[in-house]
Amino acid sequence: MSAGGAQGLRRMAAWAAAPPPALATDRPAPSTAHCELCPIGIGERHRHLLHLTERRIVCVCETCWSLRSGDPEFRPPGTRTLWLEDFALPDEIWAAFQIPIGLAFLLRSSVSGGVVALYPSPAGATESELELVAWDALCARNPVLDRLEPDAEALIVDRTGAAPRYAIVGVDRCYELVGRVKAGWSGISGGPGVTAAVDAFFADLRAQAVVA
Repeated sequence: MSAGGAQGLRRMAAWAAAPPPALATDRPAPSTAHCELCPIGIGERHRHLLHLTERRIVCVCETCWSLRSGDPEFRPPGTRTLWLEDFALPDEIWAAFQIPIGLAFLLRSSVSGGVVALYPSPAGATESELELVAWDALCARNPVLDRLEPDAEALIVDRTGAAPRYAIVGVDRCYELVGRVKAGWSGISGGPGVTAAVDAFFADLRAQAVVA
């Protein structure tokens, strides 16, 4: 992972732990927090852009968010948070994706023209391309995926607990989850800190989401 990617994950973990202010930019910036596209200081809660080719979140000020959102290399994250109560993901389709863990986010990539899955690890987000036949089968069972905004939104899948959890969120929320997992990781397998971090993330997500 690049130094910029690691720095973004640390900021995501801090962003997740901070109490939300009324506005995204109304908190004084710590001396080490700056826009990644200009030298302006930013608060812990701030705007994000997705760098499409590097597939990483860039922390930006309001000005850069406004000016760079239309650039070919950047995309603003989506704003929807949908909790998918009746989502259907049979075991055989999940197995066809060949994702090694039960926690991942899936998105359409305008760069590759396909669908990619990213899943948390102690080093950050690990990426793999999905088998498109299996993805098409999943979309046929869940038409809500047809409206998934490329690059900007993702389907979050959590099959690590007793009951699976599914949601559609802006891609920056996915990297927030990666940051929480990285911050809570201990030992070889992750330890109880990872379970607590994932449960807290989905509890926050459920409280904020609209049920689809």
